[in-house]
Amino acid sequence: QVQVVESGGGLVQSGGSLRLSCSASGRIISIIDMAWYRQVPGQERELVATITIGGTTKYADSVKGRFTISRDNAKNTAYLQMNSLKPEDTAVYYCNDRVRITAWSDTEVWGRGTLVTVSS
Repeated sequence: QVQVVESGGGLVQSGGSLRLSCSASGRIISIIDMAWYRQVPGQERELVATITIGGTTKYADSVKGRFTISRDNAKNTAYLQMNSLKPEDTAVYYCNDRVRITAWSDTEVWGRGTLVTVSS
């Protein structure tokens, strides 16, 4: 079984920065893709950023130039550096990993989320 745990959320003023972490543990051969999503109550979950095992990244237009996703494969950890935060970035941020658990199978794992609140 694989688990992922997010950390690093909190309250920050507009224009400030936060760094989120997502640590995976359990029966892991490798983590293929790592992604960050966010969700505001009453709205759909939104893809924020993704990073492949090779380091290729993609971002939502709303965060390009402000957020940076990275990963440490040795630690099975993903990071999301968030700069120039805006009140509209307020949401629960979720980590999503696609994990290779055997030589022929993958699984998708979600964390429970970490709350980011940006005050104006």
